[in-house]
Amino acid sequence: MKKANALALVASLCSTILAAQTKPPAKDWLIDNSSYKAAVTEKGNDITLNNGLLSRSFRVTPNVICTDYRNLTSGEQLLRAVKPEARLVINGHDYMIGGAYGQPQNAYLLPAWLDGLKSGKQDFIYAGHEVTALSPYLNWKPRGWCANPQQPRGKALIFTYRAQAPELQGVTVKVHYEIYDGIPLLTKWLEVQNSSNESMQLNQVVNEILATPEEESAVVGAVDQMRTPHGIYIESNYTFNNAMKANLSDQTTHWKTDSTYTSQVNYDFQTPCLLEVHPKIPVGISLAAGEHYASIRTNELLIDGYDRERNGLAQRRMYRTIAPWTTQNPIFMHLVTSNPEKVKLAIDQCAATGYEGVILSFGSGLNMEDSSAANVAKYKALADYAHNKQIWLGGYSLFSSRRVSDEDDVINPATGKPGGAFFGNAPCLGSKWGLRYLASIRRFIEATGFDIFENDGPYPGDVCASVTHPGHTGKDDSQWKQMELQKGLYRDLNAKGVYINAPDWYFLDGTNKIALGYREVNFSLPREEQLVLNRQNIFDGTWEKTPAMGWGFVPLTQYHGGGAKATLEPLKDHLDAYEQLMMQYYGAGVQACYRGPRLYDTVSTQQLVRRTIDWYKKYRSILNEDIIHLRRPDGRDWDGIMHVSATLPQKALVMLYNPTQAPVTRNIALPLYYAGLTQSVRIREKEGAAKTYTLDRSYTVHITVTIPAAGYTWLVAE
Repeated sequence: MKKANALALVASLCSTILAAQTKPPAKDWLIDNSSYKAAVTEKGNDITLNNGLLSRSFRVTPNVICTDYRNLTSGEQLLRAVKPEARLVINGHDYMIGGAYGQPQNAYLLPAWLDGLKSGKQDFIYAGHEVTALSPYLNWKPRGWCANPQQPRGKALIFTYRAQAPELQGVTVKVHYEIYDGIPLLTKWLEVQNSSNESMQLNQVVNEILATPEEESAVVGAVDQMRTPHGIYIESNYTFNNAMKANLSDQTTHWKTDSTYTSQVNYDFQTPCLLEVHPKIPVGISLAAGEHYASIRTNELLIDGYDRERNGLAQRRMYRTIAPWTTQNPIFMHLVTSNPEKVKLAIDQCAATGYEGVILSFGSGLNMEDSSAANVAKYKALADYAHNKQIWLGGYSLFSSRRVSDEDDVINPATGKPGGAFFGNAPCLGSKWGLRYLASIRRFIEATGFDIFENDGPYPGDVCASVTHPGHTGKDDSQWKQMELQKGLYRDLNAKGVYINAPDWYFLDGTNKIALGYREVNFSLPREEQLVLNRQNIFDGTWEKTPAMGWGFVPLTQYHGGGAKATLEPLKDHLDAYEQLMMQYYGAGVQACYRGPRLYDTVSTQQLVRRTIDWYKKYRSILNEDIIHLRRPDGRDWDGIMHVSATLPQKALVMLYNPTQAPVTRNIALPLYYAGLTQSVRIREKEGAAKTYTLDRSYTVHITVTIPAAGYTWLVAE
């Protein structure tokens, strides 16, 4: 009887663990994700998050333990061992959140082992849970044209833990898991509530710990010589350093070794198979009695292969889902003056050509730190004038790469003096000056009604050793506190409907756009070189970013030198280059900073700009869809990109360029799998007659196209 009961128990456990192992999805979620709905199911002591694309399962005895984490598209199991769900370092001591101990083999996890696991006596212990609908992270107010005006939908599972350690009585922790409709993505974050009677030092917060299978089998080799697990992409909202690229801006993803995994192949136990997510520089804050702390948000995107384009499409879908404000994409120019009459002229030209916004650029004379009545009145009048023309108005402000004073600058921990910051000398955002700066920007935008904020040099992660700055207490908490101040500004502006350009990776806290990536002095090169370089920037900068997330640059007037050969003014004399630069950017769905005093100088120039903007607006929806990369520009032969959509009437729009001085005729393969097409497609060149093509077994059509010398053409698939 005992044996029968034991076998029945094992069978029940296996059934619970394997409940999430379903058949591979019938539809590719990157083509049609409408049927994949988030759900949280409970059965006894087991709870599962599942949306048909991923599943993550937990048991709540002897503590909360993750028992299964699976990619339902590939079938890949991402879990090999039980670990705590999080870890806090409080007053210098480690405290585990959830988890259990006693797993006999750490290379894999069997359901039959779960009943033998024990919780830790000093660990935070499960005290209950709740399931809710998702709440928006930011109170975003969409304005203007937007590809996705919807906040994400899904479910949230929240575990509550209480402290067992006597010294932490009254401290509780909530760990949040959020699963979304239509994407294999899970977001995790935690809260700490100090309801004790004592202040405590919260040294560090680790909000994810995963023991994953190894990516390769290497008998020797160090962590940095081996590949980290490929089936999961991690991105948190704690990213900076001006790289303008997510993985290089990341400050929280750490692939570590696991000494408890003693059966691994690596002789020195150096396999990078333990994921921990936490700020590289510890949090280091004091949490007073009654105070509350919210951690970074970790986004875990499950990927199903090694294809760069597919993985990039998945990453881009993540931004479209959890940061829908990044799909706003207003058409703007960069104005180099703040003279009221010239600003009004630029606004009039925008209204006449279909542009939607003016940004008063660096060097324009705008000072958003000046909250005087006269300064505010000047720019409010201009904003009112713009709004009467249905045009947005905004401006540029520099924060970090400047020197303010010894009192307010970042203090180098190594020297105790200013200097040694990311930009050499830089103000501390927690200094008196830094706090005044933030308050001034808020007041100026509120008082003037500005619609766009371009923040150059946002907080880049500088650690400040000052003990007199009111925004932080010392070196240990300076990064966390400054980061929260910077993100707080962006969150507030986002909630007010202000569009934010910032050259650092603050997308997940409310910014809308970043540079594609470029070298500034390249815009002093001859125009014909800029044409190729800009297309390379577009090609390279859209593997991970959507078209709306990046901006480029067009020097209407001189920028970093270069003279007449580098610029477009007088515009009427360079209409061919002006048109091609606009078509390259608008054809990619990418806005450029057209920096100068005006958009047109003659009727013919005005007609060119208007015609280009009308074309862009006609195809705006497909041009803001994601890019399939066809051939990178090399100056020797054709190059091109293709936008695809499985839901729009236009299934694809293809931009093809010829940098050579003679026409070229090429047979070009158009991979239309992600357009949702399976059998045939009608393709036309420009507004010509459409021709029907049959897709081959790889969902590709081959089309012969002639591209004019030093020119371009475009195709539409329907």
